[in-house]
Amino acid sequence: MKVMTYNIKTGGRDGDGRSRLDEIIAVIDDQRPDVLALQELRGFGRRGLLDRFARALGMTPYLARSWVGQSVAVLLRPPGEALSAGPIRGPFLHAAARVVVDTDRGPLVVVGTHLDPFRGRRRLREARWIAARLRRDRMALLMGDLNSLDPWTDHAERIERLSARYRSRHMLPGPTDTVDTRAVAELERAGLVDLFRHAPGGGREHTAPTTEGGGHEFSGMRLDYILGTPAVAKLARACRVVEGGAAERASDHYPVVAELDLSFRPGRR
Repeated sequence: MKVMTYNIKTGGRDGDGRSRLDEIIAVIDDQRPDVLALQELRGFGRRGLLDRFARALGMTPYLARSWVGQSVAVLLRPPGEALSAGPIRGPFLHAAARVVVDTDRGPLVVVGTHLDPFRGRRRLREARWIAARLRRDRMALLMGDLNSLDPWTDHAERIERLSARYRSRHMLPGPTDTVDTRAVAELERAGLVDLFRHAPGGGREHTAPTTEGGGHEFSGMRLDYILGTPAVAKLARACRVVEGGAAERASDHYPVVAELDLSFRPGRR
């Protein structure tokens, strides 16, 4: 099973109205994920856009709307089907979608989310809310743009490259020079494993910005994650950032993919 997370940037459209959806579809189709988590789906809840997008990929979509920020979705490729699906209700600026799929090793919970990009305290609250709804002794994946640097890396140089306007997003509040890594650290304490570190696939390490997709608020940062409970981490073969070709311009984020020793169990309903 291949899983993928991708922040497609403002619904796949630029401020001048130019659509990047064909390039985004090309990036995704080249990877052919079985499970796909998408973020920044501005406008995808109107006029059947999500359904058309999903049909172009041959996938089934499950949308979690946001009434304040931007919606997210989890998509499944046949023969995968949802045993249950719906939004995680909670204190999200954006949203979180929860889909349960049946696999050859039992049910797999997939959560796709987009944490608050602006305020570290709210980002931490969102991370805690999700962590409290995942059981570490079950198979579960958390994928998405977490907007948080990790607690294992020295981030001093990349923080220094940010303008003061954006640096504050990644620093603890008050008179301190400490990088705010609390959201990812909280998820790790809850038992989730960073598959990129656990099963590295080589290549690029940062997920934002891309070379041609904008992203002036980034400075070579890994903000997009695929995390799994220990039961899923044991099944991870590789995890890597997708780069090159259309991925350089389709969004300001690179997608992340992971390969798991799992397969769908179809026809259970």
